[in-house]
Amino acid sequence: MASDGRSLGVLEHLRLAPPCFPSKVLGVGKNYHSTLGDRGEAPPLEPWVFLKTPNAVVGSGAPVVLPAGQRVKFEAEIGLVIGRRATRLTEVDWRDHVLGITAANDLTALDWRASGEQWWRSKSSDTFCPLGPTILEDVDLDAPIGVRAWLDGTLLQDGTSDDMIFGFGELLSFITRSVTLEPGDVVLTGSPSGAAPIAVGSTVEIEVDGVGRLRNQAEAEA
Repeated sequence: MASDGRSLGVLEHLRLAPPCFPSKVLGVGKNYHSTLGDRGEAPPLEPWVFLKTPNAVVGSGAPVVLPAGQRVKFEAEIGLVIGRRATRLTEVDWRDHVLGITAANDLTALDWRASGEQWWRSKSSDTFCPLGPTILEDVDLDAPIGVRAWLDGTLLQDGTSDDMIFGFGELLSFITRSVTLEPGDVVLTGSPSGAAPIAVGSTVEIEVDGVGRLRNQAEAEA
């Protein structure tokens, strides 16, 4: 702390390792009422899940690399970090398998996604899944959890988990019917209204209640 009581914010200026090293990351789309309201879409009948591969994971302070010729959008998300091997969970026992939560940035290359056949690289390009800066382990997963995002200092996203269409337990129950989650795996639980494209030099800061602020700057592909 500074002598006047202000935090020096040291973590905001460091490049940190990711808080976990998942074997896989599962993302959930179309899971906030506010986002679907902006699009005029009806809620899905079941969770809408996709994969992000481990090469996409970076920590706070690491650059995010924008592929040449691609429009890239950020999305602020609450990440569930798995603490115990999880298979066929129920909406009763899922809490015992969650280590905690972290902040996540689900980056998407919009042009590759729009092609309809290139989701694997639109979601999983290198650096497209910043996580961190920490994992909050002692968290009430039944209480509303806030998630916010700033683009170059302007607040664009400000939501809470109680706006989710499918809650944490519903998501983990649905996913683990088919896919076993290992310790360190992460489930991205959706993004509230306000996500936007970024450009070279843009800085995205994502904050989840109790976790701290995840900060990454975009740079051009070498």
